[in-house]
This record gives sequence, structure tokens and C-alpha cells, in this order.
Amino acid sequence: MVEVTPTTGAPERRSSVTVKDNTSDTSWELPVLEGTLGPRVIDVRKLYTEHGLFTYDPGFTSTGSCESKITFIDGEEGVLLYRGYPIQDLAEHADFMEVSYLLLHGELPTPEQKTKFVRDITYHTMLHEQIHIFYRGFRRDAHPMAVLVGVVGALSAFYHDSTDISDARQRLIASHRLIAKIPTIAAMAYKYSVGQPFTYPRNDLNYVENFLHMTFAVPTEEYKIDPVVARAMDRIFILHADHEQNASTSTVRIAGSSGANPFACIAAGIASLWGPAHGGANEAVLNMLQEIGHKDRIPEFIKRAKDKDDPFRLMGFGHRVYKNYDPRAAVMRKSTHEVLDALDSRNEPLLELAMELERIALEDEYFVERKLYPNVDFYSGIILQAIGFPTSMFTVLFAVARTVGWIAQWNEMIEDPSQRIGRPRQLYTGHPQRDYVPMDRRG
Repeated sequence: MVEVTPTTGAPERRSSVTVKDNTSDTSWELPVLEGTLGPRVIDVRKLYTEHGLFTYDPGFTSTGSCESKITFIDGEEGVLLYRGYPIQDLAEHADFMEVSYLLLHGELPTPEQKTKFVRDITYHTMLHEQIHIFYRGFRRDAHPMAVLVGVVGALSAFYHDSTDISDARQRLIASHRLIAKIPTIAAMAYKYSVGQPFTYPRNDLNYVENFLHMTFAVPTEEYKIDPVVARAMDRIFILHADHEQNASTSTVRIAGSSGANPFACIAAGIASLWGPAHGGANEAVLNMLQEIGHKDRIPEFIKRAKDKDDPFRLMGFGHRVYKNYDPRAAVMRKSTHEVLDALDSRNEPLLELAMELERIALEDEYFVERKLYPNVDFYSGIILQAIGFPTSMFTVLFAVARTVGWIAQWNEMIEDPSQRIGRPRQLYTGHPQRDYVPMDRRG
């Protein structure tokens, strides 16, 4: 048995915990580290080398894998900060390019820095022309996420001048290229899936406008960008730009820890995001609302959600991290109304159903006690469908937004001298060593 007892040291953050192993009747101290915000952290880096023990934490839910200055989440209080700024303030007052600069460089840009950053991104939006041929290798009915993983991974074969991760200049160029080209790649994946010609990027449009134009414009007529839709998409990108050490971000970091090039690392993150437990929640919400179908059926489905023997789950309520109201959800709720009003409320029945479901669930003691509040996915799927995106593109849009966060996290990891190649340990429960038995003696 191992006992852990907190101890206090000098005031300069030198507290520790005392660990006692009752089996061997020995004890030792482990340092306790303090960050700017959040819980204190027990430093177990020398636990194995000095004491021969590992920690056991499936899913790493109680393990800090790195030190980071980028994003902070307080799930109990419903707080999400990018570089110290509340997500609500950024979504209300900033645009995605400003937030991207903040995540990458740590501070909000000056007007001059913003102008230069936007220009650097804008003039990297085109793809190498041979990449267009690469798309033809995919089946026409290939999932857009499969295309995204393949094409992003292939970028390293086209841009050899920005794969040396030891060169800060090359890392910056690769960062700009990935942020700039991911909307072009995503739009082309959509165009390929519907059999329409690719639309080239335009330098006179901003980041989100350019993406919408590449996605929905056709050569036969002019595509007019609705400013309400563009602003809603910009907010969606801001809200999804980073979310601390989630599955896909951790994947990017662990891939990068091996020295892999940035294009390969981001492709790995996209593959992780593709998992339905991570990036597919807004699609699941939409499917649930369509299954419910009408407001009159909400009580039936509320009852089913509370039945532990019923496989039905109320999608879009609660969050693995947030135990309070998802701070992104309020922004998305407002944007949902704005978009549906601007688009002649063609999805109004779905919105009314969502609002009624939210109201009933939040008044129900079962959901209130468990703090199952609506999260950002509850609203985002409705907006994306109203704009015209098929559900197969929902996770692709998530990847477009999250790329800047992945890049910021990857750069931070590369520049952190304490980072080593990721190598989790295990609790082995298989056979102990045994002798090989020849084939003719196995009965």
C-alpha cells in the first residue's frame, strides 16, 4: 500500500507530498508544482528512476503531459481562456485571424502586426497545382475527412523547404502554410465529393469569406457572401480554435515529439479528430433532433435519456471537461438565431425543437443535479446545416478551425527544452516469462 501525505516547504512554491510505501516501509517526497491557474501538480518525473514505480492513469485524465501557456479550462466554473482572454470576449470582439495570431504568438496583434499576418496567410492559400491531381486518386464517394488526412499528410512531399523543425524560420513558414491551406484543402474535398470544379482562393476576401467562396461558388454564377453567415462561421472557428490537451492535440504533440514534420503531425491530429467520440458530436446532435422530430415527442425522449437501460442519449448536453455551462454555447446560441433569421428561418422548426429541448432539460431535476448543460455542439450542427454544409463536412470544419491550435501547441512543444519523445508506460497483466513449446508437443 502507498500513502500520500501533503507537506509544505518554503514559500517559493516548494511544497511537496510525502509518499509512503507500506510494503517496503520506505517513504520519500515528491515536488508539487503550481501553475498560474488550475490545480497543483505532483511531479512524478523521477518516480521510476529513483523509486521503481509508475503511475497508472488510463486516458491520462489525471496526468499533466506538458507545461503550456496557450489555453486554460476550468470545467467546474465554465471558463475557457486563450492566452488569458475569455473566449466570450474574443468571439464577440475579435476575428479568427486576430485569435490565430494570439494563439501563435502569445499576444494580441498591433494593427501593423495584424496586417502583415493576414497578408502572410492570404498569400499562402493556393495549393501546388499537382495536388489537384492527387485528389483524383480518391474515390468520388470518399469521406471528406479521409481526403483531408491524406492531402495534409502529402503536403510534406510538396513543401520540402519548411520541414526542418530545428529551423525557427521554417517552422513559421510551415505554420503559415498549414493555416492558409487547410481551408483550400477542405473546400476542395467538398467540391470533389459533389462533382463540382475546384474554386481557387481569392486574395481580396478575408479568411472565412474565402473559405465560403471556395466551398459554394460555381463558375456559372456569382456567389454572394452573406455577412451574417460569414460572421457566424468566424465565431465557429474562434470557438473551436483550441481546447487544451484534448485527444487530437495530444496526438499532434506526441507525433511531434518524435521529430516528425509539421504536416505529418497535423495529419495525425486530423485522424484523431475524426473519431466520433471527439469531433463528431455536432453531427450526433443533428441526428438526435431529427430522430425526435417534433416538440410533442420531447418528453418521451427525456424519459428515455434518464433510463439507464435505454441506449438513447441526449446528445449535446454535458461535457467531459465542463461541469458547468459550456462558455462557448452562449455565443453559439446567439449565432444560431442570427443565421436562421438571415436565411429566412428555413430551419426554424429544428431551432424551435432545440430551444424547447434545452428549456425542458434544464428544468428537469435529473439534468440539473448532474449539471448536464448544453455544450457548443448542441447549436453548431444546426448552424452548419442551415448554411448548407452536409453532415460529412462538420468534422472537416472542426479541423479547419483547430489547425491553428494544433500548430500553436506543436510550436510550443518544439521550443520546450523539457519535452522528450512521448513514451507512456503500462501496467502489464499478461503471462510472466515462459518457455517455448515445440509444435509437436502442443496438445
